[in-house]
Amino acid sequence: QVQLVESGGGLVQTGGSLRLSCAASGRTDSSYAMGWFRQAPGKEREFVAGVSSSGANTYYADSVLGRFTISRDNGENAVYLQMNNLTPEDTAVYYCTQYKGPGLPTPRVSPDYWGQGTQVTVSD
Repeated sequence: QVQLVESGGGLVQTGGSLRLSCAASGRTDSSYAMGWFRQAPGKEREFVAGVSSSGANTYYADSVLGRFTISRDNGENAVYLQMNNLTPEDTAVYYCTQYKGPGLPTPRVSPDYWGQGTQVTVSD
């Protein structure tokens, strides 16, 4: 059974940085893509970033391109989201996601597994 556990959320001021982590368990291989989604209050859940199984390929939403970096450590079964230059518009619950296949995730591809989420709040 796949389990995804996020950590690293919190309160930060505008312009600050946070690093989210996601620990994955339940699979014995690393041949799966990973990603991050977020959901702000009153808004639909949206794709943030995705990384292929090898970590060589990444994809970002336009709203975070150049500020966020997704990475993974297959030895640790973990995926990370480094978030820099945060703004109040980044305030949301951030969800770690996993896909059954290895290919690079894009916004139109639905994840197969979801974590419980971690709150990120950016103050003015």
